[in-house]
Amino acid sequence: MIALGRYGAWLHPVYDDSSRIEQAVEAEALGYGAVWLGLGQRDVSDLRLVERVLDATSHVTVATAIVNMWTNDPVALAASYHRLSPAHRDRLLLGIGLGHPESTTGYRSPRRRMESFLDTLDAEGLPAAHRILAALGPRTLRLAAGRAAGSHPYLTVPAHTRAARRLLGPGPLLAPEQTVVVDADPPEGRRRGRDFVAEPYLRLSNYVNNLLRHGYAEADVTGDGSDRLIDDLVPHGTPEAVAAALDRHLDAGADHVAIQVLPRPGDGPMPALRALAGRIFTGRSAVAASST
Repeated sequence: MIALGRYGAWLHPVYDDSSRIEQAVEAEALGYGAVWLGLGQRDVSDLRLVERVLDATSHVTVATAIVNMWTNDPVALAASYHRLSPAHRDRLLLGIGLGHPESTTGYRSPRRRMESFLDTLDAEGLPAAHRILAALGPRTLRLAAGRAAGSHPYLTVPAHTRAARRLLGPGPLLAPEQTVVVDADPPEGRRRGRDFVAEPYLRLSNYVNNLLRHGYAEADVTGDGSDRLIDDLVPHGTPEAVAAALDRHLDAGADHVAIQVLPRPGDGPMPALRALAGRIFTGRSAVAASST
């Protein structure tokens, strides 16, 4: 299994490629075990950004989050994997998934599309151990357990992690994404969290249905979301408080948590990732790590 460590840095596509390469280099120096490259809906089957991040780093695992199965060609994706694999095999993890129906024209028979995509990757020799599925619901989690290294669910809570671990069993990798706000001002933290969650995620059926399966009521997911829902989906507070929230996923059965930071306007994610590094990596301060 590809090594991810306990924590990774999830880097949003709002930043340009050069910025994310710089962020990945610093995240590696800080001690994060993986960098997850958010990719959106576009065709990224050439894996050029992944290649640039791999070349700029030395030991951190580089994962895609995610390659969309509707907008990418599995044959081209496998060819890119084989191009990069000789030099970077132990550091390359392909996160793949279906996205959501509201943003994909022709979103039909999603399970059939996922199985067909995986069949092609198998035929092209892309190992199951080097891919991870963005699986939320029971059916896709079962598929992740049988045909990939495991699951990289997005916008979930520890209750989902606990249920996913039970369904996956002890072997497959479980690496949820967790969005956070590192800010000691509670109203500001909740405001940023609500802005992030309400639009688009509370308008997307797969995320809403998943939340309803894991302890939330219709009132929680209506409108811009209840305070409880927002605080659970986007923990906010001091670095210590956020670190404790991240650990709740590990306590629930996650192997790894991919941390996505919501910064203040004009800031990037690194100040918060530095502050968190000083809390989540035992015996290592963010300041010392960033100077290595």
